[in-house]
Amino acid sequence: MVWGNWTIVNEFVLVSFSALPPELKILLFLLFLIIYFVTFMGNVLIILVTTADSALHSPMYFFLKNLSFLEISFNIVIVPKMLSTLVTKDTTISFLGCATQMYFFFFFGAAECCLLATMAYDRYVAICDPLRYPVLMDQKACIQLAAASWFSGFPVATVQTTWIFSFPFCGPNRVNHFFCDSPPVIALVCADTSLFELEALTATVLFILFPFLLILGSYVRILSTIFRMPSAEGKHKAFSTCSSHLVVVSLFYSTAILTYFRPRSNTSPENKKLLSLFYTVVTPMLNPIIYSLRNSEVKAALQRTLRKAIISQRL
Repeated sequence: MVWGNWTIVNEFVLVSFSALPPELKILLFLLFLIIYFVTFMGNVLIILVTTADSALHSPMYFFLKNLSFLEISFNIVIVPKMLSTLVTKDTTISFLGCATQMYFFFFFGAAECCLLATMAYDRYVAICDPLRYPVLMDQKACIQLAAASWFSGFPVATVQTTWIFSFPFCGPNRVNHFFCDSPPVIALVCADTSLFELEALTATVLFILFPFLLILGSYVRILSTIFRMPSAEGKHKAFSTCSSHLVVVSLFYSTAILTYFRPRSNTSPENKKLLSLFYTVVTPMLNPIIYSLRNSEVKAALQRTLRKAIISQRL
């Protein structure tokens, strides 16, 4: 459709992994389907265990439960459409569908960055100020911090998505990615996007880099406190309570920062797709595995929950 001098685009084509041979695309489909299933089941298991087991009714596991909800939601936004582009010839996504996918990608992505920072603050208070921990991290404070983390995704998702899809699109509608991310979509705009790109950089600093710096500052204080502890047992116990979170943060932020802070000239579209796979597909699967394998309390709670389930079935 043409309106004035502009071509009105009512759908986009996700290039995804179209350059790969059909046999490899089928293998990728099976691999990503297994990852999607493991991600969903693993995070649901974390939610069920942290809810059912009273020993895990603490701020750390309350935030972990919220993280699992976020990971499930994040995966649902990205993976089903990506799977369909691997096995079907129709890789189109409607204009509204692309906008919706981008909105919730921004929403859950910003919320996860802020929630990871909140979890780091929780560990900071627990280790560096343990006497005031019950007061500073009471139930009301935890709910407020979790709600603030979730709400943080609203302004960035609303402003970014509304702004991008108010631009004119001139006709080329091939999005060189497996989902509707901002850079490949904005590349199709036929208008001056310099002001938007400045706003997008500001939002990226606020919602990716700033939470990362807060996490970094928290862990500098945490490690400083741990090293000053007199007993080796105390050091081990303190470090074990935050090691899982530190691994998750490292996985998530390393790929996100490489994706959004590298100069465009240094990042090919294929490399960016590969990096995006880590924080959209792989990391959500690894989170419940890391927390269950590296955390003795979660492993013990899983065993208690399984025993209860087996006993109830026998009765």
